[in-house]
Amino acid sequence: MITELNYNNFDEQVGKGLKLVEFMAPWCGFCSKQRNVLDEFDKVWIGTVDTDKHPDLSQKYSINALPTFLVFKNGKIVEKFSGLHSKFEIMDILNRHIK
Repeated sequence: MITELNYNNFDEQVGKGLKLVEFMAPWCGFCSKQRNVLDEFDKVWIGTVDTDKHPDLSQKYSINALPTFLVFKNGKIVEKFSGLHSKFEIMDILNRHIK
């Protein structure tokens, strides 16, 4: 399940549970490849932020590369990573924060 995030819904959406948020842009080739991987997740909540549409969120979270991921646990950032990642790499990262 992939949810589009913006400044109005961001805090509410990431406030509870374990959430994966991708900062991306439609023109980014690695982001397009990453989207194919993210579409394989069916039981993981994933939010996306289009950095072209929402530069305020990109600035707030110091996003300097695309794609960049933030892992939130109950509204707090517990991990940040950038670049193209496999489904298994992402699952390993998320599993570190399930407790």
